[in-house]
Amino acid sequence: MNAATIIDGKAIAATVTDRIAEATKRFVEETGAPPCLAVVLVGKDPASAVYVRNKGRMAEKLGFRSIQKTLPAATPEDDLIALVKDLNGDPSVNGILVQLPLPNHINESKIIELIAPEKDVDGFHPINVGRLGVGDFEQALLPCTPAGCVVLAKSARNGDLSGLNAVVIGRSNIVGKPVAQMLLKENCTVTIAHSRTRELETVVRRADLVIAAVGRAEMVKGGWLKEGATVVDVGINRVPAPEKGEGKTKLVGDVDFESAAAVAGAITPVPGGVGPMTIAMLMSNTYIAACRQHGLTDLEKAAR
Repeated sequence: MNAATIIDGKAIAATVTDRIAEATKRFVEETGAPPCLAVVLVGKDPASAVYVRNKGRMAEKLGFRSIQKTLPAATPEDDLIALVKDLNGDPSVNGILVQLPLPNHINESKIIELIAPEKDVDGFHPINVGRLGVGDFEQALLPCTPAGCVVLAKSARNGDLSGLNAVVIGRSNIVGKPVAQMLLKENCTVTIAHSRTRELETVVRRADLVIAAVGRAEMVKGGWLKEGATVVDVGINRVPAPEKGEGKTKLVGDVDFESAAAVAGAITPVPGGVGPMTIAMLMSNTYIAACRQHGLTDLEKAAR
């Protein structure tokens, strides 16, 4: 039996961002200004700071205007609300992203709901969630990680997921539920599995496509998989790596990569799989939002 094909998230993300970069040149010709992404960071969480910096760099690389607003961790909720309202009202800002998690004294749901739905490039606003739920993909801004998962899965299946049995492990609002909706649109038969699912291994073994987004390091073993299945691993877990030295750690997914790669037909690595796609889809959402705000339907299609 051959080892699984490694789904190269970096390479696939690059094809998405290259397409957006080319489309952005036409956008600037039409409007006189580039798409603009505003990212808000509250506090000094190291991981969040890295994510925000990477997003800003990618935006600039594609020819976007990038704005970063960094606030102290003790910022009152009312001050953050005022900033989001200012960005909502600024016609030069096309996309707004408030980096999560927020400090405990700030109500995340309130802030997410405050962002204008047409500028909600994370795809978390209840209106965008509702549009996704009813299948209105033409108006919704889709959440980035689930959208990236679908692109990766399609790349491994020659662009067609129709008729596949798909199992999504995890039922979060961030990944599990929205990716299930997107897979339904791709004509998959979808099962959402979770911590209370009985005989989880048996459920997973029926799947042609597995999306693992459960947040438990290397939980899904090769023995759980149907031979030849496509596996998209959303997990990012930091675990001890004594082989690297005392106190060292490494990143692993929710799938035991070594055992799974011996059974699967195709699998995403961690890192280098879903992560790059998440940023690529954020850029896609920002471009799409800008096109919609300018009524440029033809240019919006150019980035898809």
